[in-house]
Amino acid sequence: MAPVITSLTPSFGPPAGFNSVVITGSGYANVGPLTVRFGTKATTFTIDSDTQITAIVPPGTGTVNVTVEVLLDGTSNPMPYVYGPAPVPTLTSITPTSGSAAGGTSVVLTGTNFTGATAVSFGGTPATSFTVNSSTQITAVTPAHSAGPVSVTVTTPFGTSNGVAFTYIAVPTLTGVTPNSGPPSGGTVVVLTGTGLTGATAVSFGGTPATLFTVNSDTQLTVLTPAHAAGTVLVTVTTPGGTSNGVAFTYIPVPTLTGITPNSGPPSGGTVVVLTGTGLTGATAVSFGGTPATLFTVNSDTQLTV
Repeated sequence: MAPVITSLTPSFGPPAGFNSVVITGSGYANVGPLTVRFGTKATTFTIDSDTQITAIVPPGTGTVNVTVEVLLDGTSNPMPYVYGPAPVPTLTSITPTSGSAAGGTSVVLTGTNFTGATAVSFGGTPATSFTVNSSTQITAVTPAHSAGPVSVTVTTPFGTSNGVAFTYIAVPTLTGVTPNSGPPSGGTVVVLTGTGLTGATAVSFGGTPATLFTVNSDTQLTVLTPAHAAGTVLVTVTTPGGTSNGVAFTYIPVPTLTGITPNSGPPSGGTVVVLTGTGLTGATAVSFGGTPATLFTVNSDTQLTV
């Protein structure tokens, strides 16, 4: 079974070499002839235990791969060693610079010396995932975090970078809608209340975008309802921080009349008539040629007595 290298301590040193490096891993003792190489150069070493070798670094330049080879068993995985100062990573920018406090935003970090990155941190919270695209670029997915600015850093075996700012934007919440009903034709002016509404980019009524909306403050929006089929829908607000919970708004069907019994009576009024139709629940007025009915009762969604 081939030996394994898990770390080099230190993993950098002077080009002149002759400094000691501790190679940690497994499969070093009680095996066949063993060779340690820095790049293509074999070097002298001492086997301290099955999990540790102390090697003398030969002279060199740049970055080379350290390997441990056991005759007949094979060669270990490579581990980079740098001739020169430790190439500590540096960060220059992050794009985008803000995202939802719920996490899940894909960001691109640019800088230097990212090769071998072992961690990306957002205000002390590890990134959900990250990919090292090159020595100058990392793509990371933000973890969930409380709202506000945080410092983003990258860590490699050579150290931790400086920080760049990323701002977590609170996910909006909705607590109410006034009024909470209107006609399917839309056009009702409603006020939404909640938190984190600044920067709203969309308001949805059951998946249908609002015709028009205005952000009055971080806690209030004024919205013109879009047309929608009758029924109760959920209203949501979307901001750069994400999409809110939903609050209920009911589209009430426009009432229709199909008949009146009897269909005549004296000019003095007082005739009891029955109106039939649909959508009569919640009736607020009955008019006879523009004159309000003296009295009416809603019997059902399809019948009024007037």
